[in-house]
Amino acid sequence: MESKVSVSAQKRYVLFSIVFPLTWSVAFSVTRYSIPEEMKVGSVVANLAVDLGLGVDALSQRKMRLEMSTSKKYLEVNKDTWELYIIDKMDREYLCTNKMSCILKMDVFIENPLRIFYIELEITDINDNAPVFRRDKLQLDVSESATPGERFSLTNAVDPDAGENSISTYDLNESEHFTIEIQTGSDGAKYADLVLKKALDREQQAVHNLILTAVDGGVPARSGTASIIVRVLDTNDNAPQFDHQVYSVNISENSPIGTQVLKLNATDLDEGSNADIIYSFTFYTSEKTQEMFSLNPKTGEIQVKDVIDFEEIKILEMHIQANDNGQQPLSGQCMVMVFVTDVNDNYPEITIKSFNNVIKENVPVGTVIALVSVSDRDSGSSGIVDLAISDLFPFALNASSESLYQLTVSELLDRETTAEYDITVIATDRGTPPLSDNKTITVELLDVNDNAPQFPKSFYTIPVVENNAPGSLLGSLTAFDPDFHENQYLVYFIIEKEIVNTSMSMLFSINPENGDLYALKTFDYEREKEFLFHIEARDSGVPTLSSNVTVHIIILDQNDNTPLIVSPWRAHGSVVEEVIPRSTDKGHLIAKVIAIDSDSVQNSRVTYQFLQVPDATLFSLDQYNGEIRTMRMFSYRDPRHQRLVVIAKDNGDPALSATVTIKLSTVEHVVKAFSETSEIPLEYDIFSDLNLYLLIGLGSVSFLLLMTILVTIVLKCQKPKPTKATPPCRNSVVSQRSSTVADSTLVSNDAYWYSLFLAETRKGKVVVRQPIPKSGGYIVSSIPRSTGLTETSESAASTLQASTTSGSSA
Repeated sequence: MESKVSVSAQKRYVLFSIVFPLTWSVAFSVTRYSIPEEMKVGSVVANLAVDLGLGVDALSQRKMRLEMSTSKKYLEVNKDTWELYIIDKMDREYLCTNKMSCILKMDVFIENPLRIFYIELEITDINDNAPVFRRDKLQLDVSESATPGERFSLTNAVDPDAGENSISTYDLNESEHFTIEIQTGSDGAKYADLVLKKALDREQQAVHNLILTAVDGGVPARSGTASIIVRVLDTNDNAPQFDHQVYSVNISENSPIGTQVLKLNATDLDEGSNADIIYSFTFYTSEKTQEMFSLNPKTGEIQVKDVIDFEEIKILEMHIQANDNGQQPLSGQCMVMVFVTDVNDNYPEITIKSFNNVIKENVPVGTVIALVSVSDRDSGSSGIVDLAISDLFPFALNASSESLYQLTVSELLDRETTAEYDITVIATDRGTPPLSDNKTITVELLDVNDNAPQFPKSFYTIPVVENNAPGSLLGSLTAFDPDFHENQYLVYFIIEKEIVNTSMSMLFSINPENGDLYALKTFDYEREKEFLFHIEARDSGVPTLSSNVTVHIIILDQNDNTPLIVSPWRAHGSVVEEVIPRSTDKGHLIAKVIAIDSDSVQNSRVTYQFLQVPDATLFSLDQYNGEIRTMRMFSYRDPRHQRLVVIAKDNGDPALSATVTIKLSTVEHVVKAFSETSEIPLEYDIFSDLNLYLLIGLGSVSFLLLMTILVTIVLKCQKPKPTKATPPCRNSVVSQRSSTVADSTLVSNDAYWYSLFLAETRKGKVVVRQPIPKSGGYIVSSIPRSTGLTETSESAASTLQASTTSGSSA
């Protein structure tokens, strides 16, 4: 083991003896060892092979088992060296409680052949425990009449150690009145008695604090202490004493019964029942005086018991005695002189003759709510009484006779300001000094419905994100009514108002009890952007009062519309075919991609990117205006057919996008073909393909212009009608800018889109026919050009026109 101590280092702690009785068999012997308690784990007790006379080499092939008489195993045998060592500390006080000697028995079994050895291990005591008192605090009650020499038993201490390590003696701290005597019991235990050596006086010292110390005989010695509190019990050896022998006191005539005249105080230096004082009148006090005054036997308080009249008696004399409550009572005496003085001794009296304690808050000024009378038994100026109200209440006292007053309403009342009044009426006579009395009456106001409901704000703006769920809570519009009960119970309504033949109650709902506003449908920002209506709060009073508040619902946009590509024009599908000469210069405009988004400005900002480009060095794309230009001239290595895929992405979160595919073809001899065609006589070229395409283009433009003028005239002639939601169309899109795209025509009110259409395109320039009004829109139309190989870029360019929808042509 790691903590094992060498055999030589431990042998000095072990006492070894082997007993071999002559009458025993050779196989039976007792081996005894002796060790002190608390030895360290790993300490070697003995070498069994040596002590039992067995060879270690012979034992290495034999099995061995150690059994102990205790439930816990404290020792073990090393199978290699046959050393008996400690595996757990042994506490003698725990193993052998209340025993002078402590012996552990062990059996050692050795097989092949079987032999049994008996071992006894004696655990000797060390001084590892200090004396401990059974009670660390002891209280003794000793009478101050106790005589010196009296003995008092004290608590004893215990020490679990044995022999010299147990308690040896007791000590007491220095005391003038006490000492101790040590007694020895039949079992050798030491006890201490407390002895009184000087008489006690409780009045000088009521408590004595002593410290008793128990010391054992160990080396070094250990000790324990206990606190002894000696309380000195009192004996009746002191008589009560008054503060004064003669007391003088003045009292007014007709003092109320129970008025305190004087409180006597007598003291007794004793304690307990010996200091309990009882006050009483002596026989020298007249019966008339005892009838007029009472004396509290415990507190010494003298009070008025009957009416005192100055005209009958002016001086009263009382003789008081104080007795203690000892077994042999002692007493002291004093005299009290009472002088009666004449004063204004009658208080005014207030009587409520009639009283209406509940009135409505709208009673008229001057209404009588109470009749009050006053009286005073005194005469002269002491019998004249003035009546007043203590606070500045909306009430007044009006004298109707010499002693009768009317309490009336002096101002308009408002229950919402004050619901209840505690009116204190004060009556004061004109005596010297003046006497007064008061009486409080409570007036409760009943509520009338005089307050309309009030909203915290006169205008509520509630933002609502489009695509909301039907039935969602938009907000709470709660009004307050300061009235009471049914006058403050509010009901909420939506004031009906039609928008595009739709009433507000079909769009919104309000909880009539708490004012919670709900949406009944899902709103679309592209169709409706705001609603303005009124909410009314109505109370339940009679008559009913109400107020309303304006509610402004603002629909907030969500990015729920995908960009729509309106240029280049696509007749079928999403693929656009373009033809350009191969000799095109650097910076030439190939195509202009224009996309619109029906969402709000932030969500409709469209940027353009190449999704697929065959040669990044040949084409460039402006991310803001969608123009596709050449970055260099075509070379012979460049293929004749190019496929460009452009994606238009809006600025929403998440972003939505649309794509367009442009198939670009290059032609080598466009200029040459045009020159050869121009040399042919005119009469043979009049019905060529080029002329046919030009005629078709001019006819289309003329037709569109004529239709635009006719539509404008019709709209001018019609009367304005309420705006209606634009019905959905297969070829049109409605946005927050009131923009519509139908086939290849763009209508927009947004200057942002207008600025895009002004940019130069490969097909031509946008023509603005008149200034842009704030409320107008733009019509942008694009006529696709022919894809014939004999056309030039100048002669085959399409016309892109822009005009306002509400103005006339320039």
